[in-house]
Amino acid sequence: MSEDEVEGGPECLWESREVRWSATSGILLLLGFLFSIAGAGDVLTTGIYITATVVGIRFFALEGLEMLVEDRVIGIELLMTIAALIAGTLGLWGEAASLAFLYSISEALEEFTEERASNAIRALMDLTPKRVTLVDDAGGQREVDSADIVIGDRFLVRPGEAVATDGLVVDGASAVDESAITGESVPVDKMPGDEVFAGTMNASGALIIEARATAADNTLTKIVDLVSEAQEKRGRGEVWMRRFSRRYSPAVLAGGAVIAVAGGLITGDWSTWLLRSATVIVAAAPCALVISIPVTYVAAIGNAGRRGILIKGGIHLEELGVVSVMALDKTGTLTEGRPEVTLAIPVDGVTADALLTIAAGIEQRSEHPVARAIMRYVEDERMEIPAVSSFEAMVGSGAQATIDRSVYIVGSPAFIESRGVGIDSLTDAIVEVQRRAATVVVVADDVRALGIIAIADPIRVNAPGAMKALHSIGIRHIVMLTGDGPITAQAVADRVGVDAFLAELKPRDKAEEAARLREGDGSVAMVGDGVNDAPALATADVGIAMGAAGSDVALETADVVLMSDDLDRLVDAVSLGRRTRTIVRQNLVLSGIILAALVPLALFGLIALPVTVLAHELAEFAVIGNGMRAAR
Repeated sequence: MSEDEVEGGPECLWESREVRWSATSGILLLLGFLFSIAGAGDVLTTGIYITATVVGIRFFALEGLEMLVEDRVIGIELLMTIAALIAGTLGLWGEAASLAFLYSISEALEEFTEERASNAIRALMDLTPKRVTLVDDAGGQREVDSADIVIGDRFLVRPGEAVATDGLVVDGASAVDESAITGESVPVDKMPGDEVFAGTMNASGALIIEARATAADNTLTKIVDLVSEAQEKRGRGEVWMRRFSRRYSPAVLAGGAVIAVAGGLITGDWSTWLLRSATVIVAAAPCALVISIPVTYVAAIGNAGRRGILIKGGIHLEELGVVSVMALDKTGTLTEGRPEVTLAIPVDGVTADALLTIAAGIEQRSEHPVARAIMRYVEDERMEIPAVSSFEAMVGSGAQATIDRSVYIVGSPAFIESRGVGIDSLTDAIVEVQRRAATVVVVADDVRALGIIAIADPIRVNAPGAMKALHSIGIRHIVMLTGDGPITAQAVADRVGVDAFLAELKPRDKAEEAARLREGDGSVAMVGDGVNDAPALATADVGIAMGAAGSDVALETADVVLMSDDLDRLVDAVSLGRRTRTIVRQNLVLSGIILAALVPLALFGLIALPVTVLAHELAEFAVIGNGMRAAR
């Protein structure tokens, strides 16, 4: 980065120092050309051309020498410098100036383009306000810098203002635009107890928010840091290309020397063969080939970050481009992850309300998701929960408690049967409920079963469409991995549209299945919540954490992080990987064709040095332009 640029790079083209120097070289080149046409003296014209050459090669010549001295690497910059100097030594300063200008402007535009792609994600930091209004317990207000917020502070967010840092709503209600974090374009309603993230925009009502993170470690800051780091991480293809370049560039220089010496010795025309050698060096320089991958990766990773998809480096982008098998956790991925009571079936003499209130009385001390679902339902319906005593959680998916001197138990059908209570009269109802992808809770006293409650985790509305979309973009096998029983798993699999499922799996089992899929079916992506599925995420070729906004564990565990819990973002991530791979292939083919065409033409003297330079740099511009399509 040039010394006069602010951190993060130039905002517009003319702010780039390299662009300004290169443009100056171009103006001097044009001036020298005009003077030459006008018949000005050779000394004046040559002086202008020499100045244009020095101004043009200023940056890349120094960079090439630095790489040679410090890293002992012959880079493309050194090849271009040598070619320009050969042309100048032969008195062809017009050709030397043309090479210096065209290569310098392509290098300057390449750096500017990559900086802009990187800066697009850094610009998210500007979404947070510089000042924030703190609110004390007495209702007093004072303004402070956002950087001074500490955890526990309460601050006011007025309509139209951005949220300064992550926190919980403690007062007020509003719709909040979270597109900067999750990529979700529809504003999300927020009420007391709801979580909000830094950089999101308050749309209507005023909110009082209690800070849960500082400006230095909130979700927005982590996104910017992760994407910035990811754009520096090389993929396998990029690493290979850099290694290739380090061997290829010295070979080009050696080949140019051989051409000059052999041609000069054979023909005695040293000037012609030195110029031809310089032309071959320019024609064979692999500029477009080398930048074809990194410029595309930087653009794609920045694009993904702006859409709430964090891809932690080029290697994971590559994996998204070739993954053929998708393994998905069920709960919280294919389903909403929030179980709900869908049905209560009492036996004769028992009402549905009595069944539910007995279950709620027993479950009110449990933190199990099924227990929470029953409690939410009873509370929402404003049913009266009975007082209980002698509560006891039982090994084997159940619990018991005493209500009005009677002992009641709740649990799975197998647990109830293990306690010696018959459930034969409910067998048909239980099977039917399980076929509907619901969990069955049986309520019983110490004599008989009183009925069953069906608890279902709703399938995401867009899950079936997302599975079809994944198939359409090249995922040939989709497997659901779940800890649920086979009947419930079968019901969810049928409704969602996955190709296969594996049931009754523990976290370790999921990791083993991911490993097995890798061995037999190709590149595997594992999609989960980033916490319980961490072993499987780490085992797969690419681990994808879904709905990870605000989750430190998910941000650290997965290779790809979907900030929202929208399955369409999963499709977007895979599509971007596929599209990026296609663009890279196009760039490699284009670069290879240009090299294959220019080198023979230059070798046999069928193309002049300025034309070679122009064709070479146009190819580089084409590669950059094509690569930047990944940013859209």
